[in-house]
Amino acid sequence: MQEVDFGLSEYTYRPGHIAILGGGPAGLIAGFYARKYGLSFTVHEGKERTGGNSVTMKHGNFLFDSGPHLLQTKDVEVTNEIRNLLSGELLKVFLPRQTYLNGKLIDFPFSPLNMLSGMGVPFMMKATIEPLVQRTRRVETQNLEAFAINKYGNSIARSLVLNYSEKLWGKPCSKLSPKLAGEHLRGLNLPTLFAELYGGRQKKIEHIVGSVYYPKTGFGTIAQKFAEACGHQNIRTQSKVTSLFHEAHRIRSIELNGEERVSAEEVLSTLPLNLLVQLMRPKAPDNILRIAASMSFRSLVLVVLFISKRSVTASASIYFPDPHVPFTRLHEPKNRSEYMAPEDETALVVEIPCQEGDEVWNSEDHFLAQLVKSSLLSMGWISDGDVFDALVVRLNDCYPILDTDYEWKMERILTYLDTFSNLKVTGRTGTFAYISLHHILKSSKKIMTRYLESRAD
Repeated sequence: MQEVDFGLSEYTYRPGHIAILGGGPAGLIAGFYARKYGLSFTVHEGKERTGGNSVTMKHGNFLFDSGPHLLQTKDVEVTNEIRNLLSGELLKVFLPRQTYLNGKLIDFPFSPLNMLSGMGVPFMMKATIEPLVQRTRRVETQNLEAFAINKYGNSIARSLVLNYSEKLWGKPCSKLSPKLAGEHLRGLNLPTLFAELYGGRQKKIEHIVGSVYYPKTGFGTIAQKFAEACGHQNIRTQSKVTSLFHEAHRIRSIELNGEERVSAEEVLSTLPLNLLVQLMRPKAPDNILRIAASMSFRSLVLVVLFISKRSVTASASIYFPDPHVPFTRLHEPKNRSEYMAPEDETALVVEIPCQEGDEVWNSEDHFLAQLVKSSLLSMGWISDGDVFDALVVRLNDCYPILDTDYEWKMERILTYLDTFSNLKVTGRTGTFAYISLHHILKSSKKIMTRYLESRAD
């Protein structure tokens, strides 16, 4: 076969070199294990910094995360890896996550006594009976709406699951996969009741979610430490992947910033799955491109209000299912760590889900800040003079939107990508899956272990 001139740059790599596309948590964790196993690799990140959407930002004397992340510890292997990496910087957190409904805060995941006090006896009676009645019926649960009503009953499904889901994903729940349902009722059982009765809130939280930790200077510290462990010489920032050139079922080279090409022996992509397909040269088949174009990610606008009060909430994070509230979630960074704000001031980080380029995404910053401030004023959480500053941050490609036929789409996309013998995908955006940091870490470790084993064959 005649050699193809791919116009490669001066960058040369050791045999078996792994090009890791994307410098978010998944790419950095993959790089961490690659270096740990002595594998040659480069992380290519299009932005000026690594970390993706898992980053801690600074504004004046305040630190805040791109989301209300916490580190759960039910997976001992993953927890120990991160604990060793952070060298004692993890703080134990006992504050609850809560849902705000009808002017009251209810612990989330839901628990018997707290839900009874927050929702009242009539609601709890209906909530107890409805799931039992639903299970006597044969119901197709091929979408989130049918699944939630069948599992939780109409009262809980409508007031606490479906309204919130439609706000978060921007689609009717009849169009969404039941895989997005989560585990809203995992605390409504007798063991949780006993933990709540005899151990109080702290024991209840540990029973439902396990011990929870948080890095003292922000969750972005985790990605930062993984980047340091990769070694700066193995990371290229401002190195945006703009095309992947393939021949004979292998990726042969990668185009960076629309002008430079580097050779490719092994490729591990954490790029958004639909984008990866669209970057292929020669182009992917038309039917695959159409499927990729139909897949999308939910973006977020963060509105951060800086408050001249010591504290506003007593929660780890708060969810807002009410469709009349313009945001879905709020957290107060200082509740996770005292290092996140000055002693006599605090910040509130509010999330507004949207699509990149839509009306919310394109709104003026001052409009969005005033929108959030007005809502919190009406709830009585803050006073008009409490807010002394505001900041708006836009984050794209945060969550894959899993519609009812996403599994069919994934099967066809992955079947196409599997035709390339030297290409693998990982991470939340890379696999189009709503997965946790724990899952990403275990998956990346497994991939790098396989690379290592293949070198030994």
